[in-house]
Amino acid sequence: MPNKLEAAMSNETVVVKILDKEYQVACPREERQALLESAQLLDERMKAIRSTGAVIGLERIAVMAALNLSHELLQARQSGNQGKGANQADLLRLHEKLDRSLANKID
Repeated sequence: MPNKLEAAMSNETVVVKILDKEYQVACPREERQALLESAQLLDERMKAIRSTGAVIGLERIAVMAALNLSHELLQARQSGNQGKGANQADLLRLHEKLDRSLANKID
């Protein structure tokens, strides 16, 4: 298991764009593409929520997007369908990356 210094050295800073704002997020090199895809999905969801006009403010839009993605993750977990096992794992990783991205935004 790598120590904190080794883990930090294996991370790279990735710039993601969400709702026309750029964020710098540290992630392991091997997860860069997944982070970019996660950010793109989050951007699409947040733009869809913003376009309804029902939710105003970046923080509220982000919370609604996180709730929607969390709900989808829970539904996938509860489905118990063996054919969706890979999708559930993908959703779980996506949810974890979303949590990290939002935590970096708040910090």
